[in-house]
Amino acid sequence: MTESQRPSGEYPMYPSYGNGDAAYPPPPSYQPAQPIATGPGTTVWPSGNDGSSGNGSGGNGVGGPDFPPPAPQEPAAPRNRARRPVALLAAVAIVAAIVGGGTATVIEQLTGDSSNSASSVIPGTTVSQSSKGTVSGVAEAVSPMIVEVNATSTAGESTGSGVVITSDGEVVTNNHVISGASSIKVTLSTGKTYTADVVGTDPDKDLALIKLRGASGLKTATLGDSSAVSVGDQVVAIGSPEGLTGTVTSGIVSALDRDVTVAKEDGSGQGQGGQSGGEQWPFEFGGRQFNGDTGESTTTYKAIQTDASLNPGNSGGALINMDGEIIGINSAMYSASSSGGSSSSSAGSVGLGFAIPVNTLKADLDTLRAGNSS
Repeated sequence: MTESQRPSGEYPMYPSYGNGDAAYPPPPSYQPAQPIATGPGTTVWPSGNDGSSGNGSGGNGVGGPDFPPPAPQEPAAPRNRARRPVALLAAVAIVAAIVGGGTATVIEQLTGDSSNSASSVIPGTTVSQSSKGTVSGVAEAVSPMIVEVNATSTAGESTGSGVVITSDGEVVTNNHVISGASSIKVTLSTGKTYTADVVGTDPDKDLALIKLRGASGLKTATLGDSSAVSVGDQVVAIGSPEGLTGTVTSGIVSALDRDVTVAKEDGSGQGQGGQSGGEQWPFEFGGRQFNGDTGESTTTYKAIQTDASLNPGNSGGALINMDGEIIGINSAMYSASSSGGSSSSSAGSVGLGFAIPVNTLKADLDTLRAGNSS
């Protein structure tokens, strides 16, 4: 073996071989294959140990070792595969954004408020989602639709309540509130006052429809389904007892289908809250008269009984479920202090109030709007 020679200088030099000149890198351990000379313009490279042509193993032509075959390599993965999860996530994000935006749009259309979905209105009701099921929520939502009705007649003045059902001022009340009236004034919860005209009455059902002059853009109540009411359901009553506009009381439905009889004769003195010379809210039940004489002309209907406090002036107001839907029109009450014939207007509720089912009202609306009386 030859010793390594390291000439002076920055880089090492390798020992000489062949012609003695320095070379880098060291020569291979085998003799490189040489081309086979043939005719002019043609060169043949050996392909095997025997020097024959063809698809050989690539020998050196002089018995040297064959070149090892190259190691197999994994094909490069297509670049677009790596991008597929990212693209999929992007697509999902876009779809979610579209769906979320669509949901928000629907909520905004229902509520008219894009600031907070918690305040979205439950479809078919007037109570916000955040206040659903609470007396305060029902009162806040429905109070603007309940009005005070003041009727003047030859017998004096009476005060009752009413429910706004159209934005142009149709108001439902009891027939006995406006019966025989020469003039009617209606006061909204805002304090604004309108003159009203009678559109139609139905004394047999103790219902009346009046229309405010020049009204527009009023908030309207949602009429519910009284057939879905059950004993024990929580309810809210809103009206103007003794002229106290917007008074709210609450209770439950204590009975259904009570046969209540009320007076329907014009000028019979059945007005509410301060009618001169008249009794307070007279009605009959079970063959007995309460709160005064109902007179000879009466009508009987199936009523919803409630223990929500009703007082003179609540007549014609609303009985409301906890979704803010009107389920009845308050029409009668029992007052123990006046059951013996006393005409004291201080007589109060003892938890026996009655309301006309709202389905009775809905079935009668066309008749009332046509100005017909049964």
